[in-house]
Amino acid sequence: MIYWFTGQPGAGKTSIAEVLINKLPKNTFHVDGDDLREIFNNKDYSETGRRKNIELAQHITHFLHNKGTNVVVSLVSPYRNQREEFKQKIGDDIIEIYVHTENLRGREDFHVKNYEEPLENFLDMDTSDVIIETCVNKILEYEKLHSQSR
Repeated sequence: MIYWFTGQPGAGKTSIAEVLINKLPKNTFHVDGDDLREIFNNKDYSETGRRKNIELAQHITHFLHNKGTNVVVSLVSPYRNQREEFKQKIGDDIIEIYVHTENLRGREDFHVKNYEEPLENFLDMDTSDVIIETCVNKILEYEKLHSQSR
């Protein structure tokens, strides 16, 4: 299964992802946007730089998924068309989790002005006043219902 966390910086994507990973089977890999930027030295936050980072994350995720690995992805991924094309490519084995908050958490400098919220087939996760464990439980319950409907 692929768990794709998307949303503005500081919303809680990585924090929730890290707790979720501890509840999933051992064959789970975390692809994080900040880690990718560090590994591949991509400090370009323009649309071109962001699209390149997302494309790279998608290639890594697809490869790991094909090898039978669960993948948890946490990165801004602001462009709906990239997320939708990837969901179509993967099929039923992906859950898009839109993480957002009303709270400012110190990452405002990296916000994307033209972030495109998901429109369909996603799990909405408002982290304004919610504990991380509650978010993780919501994801696991959603995944359980998602897998039963396949």
